[in-house]
Amino acid sequence: MRTTYGRNPRARVREDRRTHASTALRRLTAGLVLAGAALLGPAAPAGLADSATPTPVPSGSASGAAAEGGPTEAGTSFRTAAFFRQGQQATAQGSTGDYLYWSFPADTGERPTVTATVTLPGAALRHGASTWRIDVYDGLRRRQPCMYGTQARSAAKDAGTVELACTLRPVRAAADTWSNDPLPGSYFVRLTVTGLPEDDLGQPFSARVGAASHSTGGAYATDGALAVPLVPGAATPEAAEARGPEGGWSSTWWSDRWIWTAAGGVLAALAGVGGYVLTRGSGRPSRVPPGV
Repeated sequence: MRTTYGRNPRARVREDRRTHASTALRRLTAGLVLAGAALLGPAAPAGLADSATPTPVPSGSASGAAAEGGPTEAGTSFRTAAFFRQGQQATAQGSTGDYLYWSFPADTGERPTVTATVTLPGAALRHGASTWRIDVYDGLRRRQPCMYGTQARSAAKDAGTVELACTLRPVRAAADTWSNDPLPGSYFVRLTVTGLPEDDLGQPFSARVGAASHSTGGAYATDGALAVPLVPGAATPEAAEARGPEGGWSSTWWSDRWIWTAAGGVLAALAGVGGYVLTRGSGRPSRVPPGV
């Protein structure tokens, strides 16, 4: 007995095409999965890191002794700001009503978080509540807004400490002058009391300030870069390096955005090849008679 395929060559052709398309689709899917895992795997953590909760981690190699090697005094102006690196803790003693200044470096791709802990005078010496505040300025002395954190907080008369925090916007390699975007260079921290009873002026307090960064990867990468980081008073590249991160300033031309771009191009090419394979069919089998 002759089979159905023998009686109907067109059904045989359609069956061959379906089998060929199914096999090609499986191979294409497997190829796309393997290519995506190979190309996007290294870049995914950095690219997706910014979508997570911004938990700051000390940048560079500052750890152990370096974290404790911060200055023990603060400056009284931008020009005399005490320098420390991210991961270190800067401490200082002051009198209520003073302005205390520190500076630290922040590089391209970082989102710095500044924290401050103020230890207040004894409750028996104070006459009422007080309000404390930290402000962060870039190398051009432009005040930078806080994306997260509490940069100003009131302390009750019997409070022992006040904790402040300010998370800045991501530092960009370059930006328009009108944008006020953070740029790589020095950042200044100013701590002061903004409200308290007049009788409490001049009372001693102590402060501890630190900074750490959350990496944003290439999500905020921009074209172009500054010729030199914004480090006030650094007339030479060597002076700018001396007040930079422990690992030095980044070259600013590389980001994981290059990996994402290359991976997208490869996947698009694979998709084009797969579409061609699926739509061209297997051609006319030689066993099918002409005119069928």
